[in-house]
Amino acid sequence: MTDRIAADSSVPLSEAGLEPIRSAGIVAAPDYDRSGLVAGIVHFGVGGFHRSHQAMVIDRLLSAGLARDYAICGVGILEQDGPMADAMAAQDHLYTLVIKHPDGTREPRIIGSIVDYLYAPDGPAAVVERMASPEVRIVSLTVTEGGYDVDAEDPGIHHDLDNLGEPRTVFGFVYAALRLRRDRGLAPFTVMSCDNIQGNGAVARASFTAFARLVDPEFADWMDAVVRFPDSMVDRITPVTTEEDRAELLERFGVADRWPVIAEPWFQWVLEDDFGSGRPPFDVGGVQLVDDVEPWEIMKLRLANVGHQAICYFGTLLGYTYAHEAVADQDITRLFEAYVEQEAIPTLRIVPGLGLDRFREAVLPRFRNPEIKDTLARLRAESSDRIPKWLLPVVRENLAAGRGATWGAAIVASWARYAEGTGENGEEFVIVDPLREERMAAAAAQRDDPTAFLRNEALFGELAEVDGFRDPYLRTLRSLWERGARRTLASMGGD
Repeated sequence: MTDRIAADSSVPLSEAGLEPIRSAGIVAAPDYDRSGLVAGIVHFGVGGFHRSHQAMVIDRLLSAGLARDYAICGVGILEQDGPMADAMAAQDHLYTLVIKHPDGTREPRIIGSIVDYLYAPDGPAAVVERMASPEVRIVSLTVTEGGYDVDAEDPGIHHDLDNLGEPRTVFGFVYAALRLRRDRGLAPFTVMSCDNIQGNGAVARASFTAFARLVDPEFADWMDAVVRFPDSMVDRITPVTTEEDRAELLERFGVADRWPVIAEPWFQWVLEDDFGSGRPPFDVGGVQLVDDVEPWEIMKLRLANVGHQAICYFGTLLGYTYAHEAVADQDITRLFEAYVEQEAIPTLRIVPGLGLDRFREAVLPRFRNPEIKDTLARLRAESSDRIPKWLLPVVRENLAAGRGATWGAAIVASWARYAEGTGENGEEFVIVDPLREERMAAAAAQRDDPTAFLRNEALFGELAEVDGFRDPYLRTLRSLWERGARRTLASMGGD
C-alpha cells in the first residue's frame, strides 16, 4: 500500500513513534516540541468531543508556535474513565483525530496538546494540587448535560461535603482547588463549560456556587463575585469510536492508536471573552470570541440539537440505526424541515458573523454524512436531560406568542412511544436515560392514561394541561399506537 506508514503495528502510538509518521508525510503530526509544554488547562471529561474540539484548537495553536503555557492536563473522575487513562498513558497522551468527509476522504491528524492525564480515583489530592498550581489558568468541562445537578443527597456530593480534601465529584474538586488557591494568594482559575447547555456558563456558576454554599456561604459569595464562568457554544458531531475505526486507521494509514477520535468536517466554537487569569489566543485557532454567546447557542440548540431529537425517535421506530439513514427518509426530513421553518426559526434572533441561513442550510447535509455513522442510539440517550433543555423552551415560546407547537409536540410524542421500550414488531429498545425507570413506567401507563408521560412537572411543567401542546401530542401518540410511525409521519400536516 502506497499510503501506509512502514511501522510495527504492534507498537502503539507514542512520542517515539512520531518521527516515522512525520517522515512518511501521510498523517499530520505535531511538529512542535512537546517536552517544554506547560499544562495551563485542566479538563474534566476527556471523551471524544473534547478531543475533537477543544484539544484540537490548542493543537492548532501549538502548531503555530502559540499557547505553550496552555497545554491540557485531562482528569477522569468516574470509574469508566479508567480505560481512557490507560490509553492516554500508553501513548504519551497522543491520539489521532480523523475527520471523515462525505465522499469517503479521511483527514487524520495526531494531536499532541494533551500532556498529562490524572485518574482521580487513584489520587484525588494530586488532582486538587494540580488544579491549585500557579500555572493552571483554566479548568474546562465536558461532563454532559446532566452533570451540573447539585443534590446534597447524592452519594458523591454527600461524600465530598464530608471529605473536602479528597473529593469524588467535579464540584468537590473545583471547590477544594479554589479554596487552596485563595489560601495561597493565587488568582482563581476560570471555569469554562463546553457542554451542550443553553447558558452553560451561568449554569456552571449556579452549580458550583451552590455546592460551595453547602460548605461555606461566604466562600460561595466570593466565588460568585470573583471566579469567571464564560458562556460557550460548541458544535461538532463526534460519534463513538468503534473497532472498525481503529482497524481502518491501522490498515489505511499504519497508525496503531488505542483510542482515535472520529469527527465530521464541521467545527464551531463560539466563546464569551470573559477570562480572569488570561487565556490562549483562541481566535487564532478558529474560535469566535464574542461578548454575547446566546444568539449562537440558541440557534445551535434549536436547529441542530433538536433536529437530532426530531429524527432519532421516529427513525428508531422505523427501524433505522444511523442518522444518515433516518434523514434519507423523506417523511422524517419533512418533519425536520417543518419543525425548523414553522417553530424553530420564529424563535431565533439574528446571528452576527455566522449567518442563520448558512447554519440552517448546513444541518441536513451534516446529518446525511454517511461516513460518520452517527447512531440514533447516541442521539436518543439522556432524553430526559435533553428534551426539557433543548426543545421545550421552543414549545413554550411559540405557545406564548400564539403560534402552534404541533411539531414540537410530535417529537415529544415520539419520545413517549419509544420509551415504552418495544417497537411495532416487538423489537426491544435499550433505554439509556438518567430517569430510565421513571420514564419507562410512565410510558407503560400511558395506554390507559394518555397524559401519564407528561405528568412530571420537573420535566414538563404545566404542559400536560396546555391545550396547544397536549392536543397535538395526544393526536400524534394515538396515531403512533393505531397506525404506526410510517403512516403517522406520512399524514402529519395533512389531516
